[in-house]
Amino acid sequence: MFRRRRPLLRAAAVGGGAYMAGKHMARRQDDQYAAEDDQNQRISDLESQQQQQAPPPAQAPPAAAPASSATIDQLKQLSDLHEQGVLTDAEFSAAKAKLLGT
Repeated sequence: MFRRRRPLLRAAAVGGGAYMAGKHMARRQDDQYAAEDDQNQRISDLESQQQQQAPPPAQAPPAAAPASSATIDQLKQLSDLHEQGVLTDAEFSAAKAKLLGT
């Protein structure tokens, strides 16, 4: 009769230990999932706050059109006329502004 109790006692001890270890791992995994869910919720809250607070993007001023070779040639002609004294400073400035569109 005593021989039979020892194997049963040993099996009960091993089984009980395995049960407790499994229960501990399940609790730890549940805690980890809860922490991840909490972190994900906080990140979502922060992202929604940032989207609400973000100002609309400012529109950039239109970029100046690149000068074509014809425009550059006309500017050189105006500069030559200004250097020769045919155009006054005011006439040169007005012609240059008209040519550049400013």
